[in-house]
Amino acid sequence: MNKILSALKKPNLSFWQIWNMNVGFFGIQFSFGLQQTAINPIFSFLGADHADLPLLNLAGPVTGLLIQPIIGAISDKTWLPKWGGRRKPFFLIGAVLGSICLFAFPFSPELWFAVGLLWILDVANNTAMEPYRAFVGDKLNDDQITFGYQMQSLFVGAGITIANFSLFMFQDWFGVPADQSAALCSTATETISNIPTWVYYSFFLGAIASVGSISWSVWKTPEIPPSDEALAELKREKRESDFIDRIQEPFAEIIGALGRMPKMMQKLAAVYFFQWYALFVYWQFITPMLRNSIYGITEKDNQRFEGIMEACRSGGIVGTGDTAFAQNFQMVSEQALAQTGLMNGTYNFVTMIVALALVPFAKKYGSRNVYVMSLVFTGIAMLSMPYIKNEYALLIPMILFGIGWAAMMGIPYAMVSKVIPEEKRGVYMGIVNMMIVIPMLIQTVTFGPIIKNLLGNDAINAILLGGVFFIIAAVLALRLKRSYSSDEIKMN
Repeated sequence: MNKILSALKKPNLSFWQIWNMNVGFFGIQFSFGLQQTAINPIFSFLGADHADLPLLNLAGPVTGLLIQPIIGAISDKTWLPKWGGRRKPFFLIGAVLGSICLFAFPFSPELWFAVGLLWILDVANNTAMEPYRAFVGDKLNDDQITFGYQMQSLFVGAGITIANFSLFMFQDWFGVPADQSAALCSTATETISNIPTWVYYSFFLGAIASVGSISWSVWKTPEIPPSDEALAELKREKRESDFIDRIQEPFAEIIGALGRMPKMMQKLAAVYFFQWYALFVYWQFITPMLRNSIYGITEKDNQRFEGIMEACRSGGIVGTGDTAFAQNFQMVSEQALAQTGLMNGTYNFVTMIVALALVPFAKKYGSRNVYVMSLVFTGIAMLSMPYIKNEYALLIPMILFGIGWAAMMGIPYAMVSKVIPEEKRGVYMGIVNMMIVIPMLIQTVTFGPIIKNLLGNDAINAILLGGVFFIIAAVLALRLKRSYSSDEIKMN
């Protein structure tokens, strides 16, 4: 059996060693935070109807489904000492490509351009993400694995927190009031049909954070080298395989691993379907919900605004009243985006604070029980949001959401890491990502018709349905064992 990692027992690492190896996740998640909060409003600024948002987000699940398991399988059989080792070359390449996309994104002149950039950005983020999940498992022994993934969860919270708070603060500092903005059909920089200038600054900051933090982890954390025997076997396999075999091999690895997937992962897949479907609903529809529940924008207002913008684009005459309405609509939309940044920043700040605190709870009460409660908390948060009419009172359910997100981003990965073969860690972590992106893919192609035909094209109803899905996920998570250990690995 090809064991890339050395058979030697992994030593305990210090707090700062585990910290340094996870710092790079800050930059990846800063980018992810901008995708969560700002991408869909940018699509709206560029003329997308909110019923079209699910399909416009197709890039995330498709690239995740294709890229992560393939990169995971390839990285399992990679050793490039000049480029950092096994996993680090991949998340460094992803960081550089992602940073370029983040710099370019706010300059999108048309909707199609922004959608195309999202596809490239998602390829970059997925190239970095999966090897990073496997990287933590590579370095840590079973005693430290939960702590390592919860440390990763801390940086998930930190990255998304700063991304979202930057949107909230930059709108406050650099936003242009409606009565000072350019004329409706002007070609000036601050027009109703364009992305607000203050959004640019968050994307620039994200580009720097992505490449900077990952470079830190690459520099500070060496990978565990393969044994001489494993390295010789790896070289022999490369010599004996031709180009076609090397292309086919990752797919064969994935198919084989799917057939031998531990029962725990099969049960987790059912939980993940409802969990990640609901999360995608939240990220797409929280800003449209706020525009309605807090700022009073109705579907009729949306239709009037789109009619005004269509008249502007076609060279028609736009009256003073319509101009004032459209400018105010744009201002309120920006406020809703900033409020989303504040809310998302709050729940990720809570994630950052509680991530490591969940480790002793998981040891005492069982990983399963902590995970179940996290899903219940998140469901309660989503079910309560539409009924809260005060911007700051909306931060209360975000505390529950943040506790839930902290558990979701760490505990399932630690549970999976204990029941998969060591030498297949990359491909199995890629399969975990498939369990995430398949529900997202289903959501992108099904939820547009659902919200339009069954939910009255109402973002509030979308958020409520997401809350119900989280409660269903919690019930399904009760089927998991209280905790999992390494002696339950299903070997090849």
